[in-house]
Amino acid sequence: MAILHLKARPNSRRTQLEHTSDGSWLVRLQAPAQDGKANACLLAYLAEVFAVSKSSITLLSGHTAPFKKVELVGVTEQELQALLQQHRAG
Repeated sequence: MAILHLKARPNSRRTQLEHTSDGSWLVRLQAPAQDGKANACLLAYLAEVFAVSKSSITLLSGHTAPFKKVELVGVTEQELQALLQQHRAG
């Protein structure tokens, strides 16, 4: 199990994961921030990025805030860091 801290920005042109200049992670989401649509989009996108099932990803905190804490079951901290490093490079 790994924990990912990131900032979500809804209503973006496309959904994408970015590494910011301050070293944090930002996820731009196409979905609007209403009725849980942005959170659902976030979890589905992270499942795709980390190649895990949607049920393996849980939003622990930040349900109504831009700063999110997400739990990834089936992904070790080392695997998470390796995947993020690959994403940063690519």
